[in-house]
Amino acid sequence: MIYLVRHGQTQFNAERRQQGRLDSDLTPLGRSQAAAVGRLLQGLTGKPAGWRLVASPLGRAQATADIIGRTLGLTAETDPRVTEVSFGEWDGRLRDELAAEHPEVFARKDWQFSAPGGERYEDVHARVSGWLADLPPESHRKVIVVSHGGAGRVLRGAFLGLSREETWAQAAPQDAVFRMANAAIVRFDCQPAEP
Repeated sequence: MIYLVRHGQTQFNAERRQQGRLDSDLTPLGRSQAAAVGRLLQGLTGKPAGWRLVASPLGRAQATADIIGRTLGLTAETDPRVTEVSFGEWDGRLRDELAAEHPEVFARKDWQFSAPGGERYEDVHARVSGWLADLPPESHRKVIVVSHGGAGRVLRGAFLGLSREETWAQAAPQDAVFRMANAAIVRFDCQPAEP
């Protein structure tokens, strides 16, 4: 079983700024979201014995994993294969500015994969699929993974065998947990978090 979590809200998220491989701190709301996710996972996993906590190496995922880990009594491992999509030259840019500069690109749902110097969908799919393939057989999986909005969508799409369009149409909440098991994904929402 895999529980997938997106990091809590960051300053860049609040500003609608592309983060990609850049980082910004969790906001007070983001820290509250991470704590709420930790409490939810505590109820979903029961005793943490035998569970692994894996996180992207980016600071926002590490900070979220630290908060969750304190709740569960787990220490996070780091795996770069679950890191966020690189948006190349668009990392750090405001989405509204990018949309005004590139309206033809932003008319597509998966505009993130069109960034100059950015990562392509196929590359992200290959690395998250590699991470999935390296996990133990499903009956022995007890993994909580803290990832990102883009990478998390692609991870869920790879798990279910979704098309690119179906993959990118999925939600990427910062206050929910996705249970991935038995060729199905179930979403669990947290109690609303307040900063």
